[in-house]
Amino acid sequence: MATSIRLSTQAEQRLDFLAEQTGRTKAFYLRQMIENGLDDLEDYYLAADVLERVRKGEEKIHTSAEVRSDLGLDD
Repeated sequence: MATSIRLSTQAEQRLDFLAEQTGRTKAFYLRQMIENGLDDLEDYYLAADVLERVRKGEEKIHTSAEVRSDLGLDD
């Protein structure tokens, strides 16, 4: 899938320098950044959504005592 983005001049220069120094393409580094960064973005934004639902009382929560009991850890 082709996607285009605008980079700041500084980011473009840094990416150019990295690619030149390592012999890899700018596309390689952009793919790496996106793939690695997606994990962090998913963790953050999906957790923030759940937290908001918890605060609104829309998400079921369990106390640690309930979890320990359900797992038989208090026996």
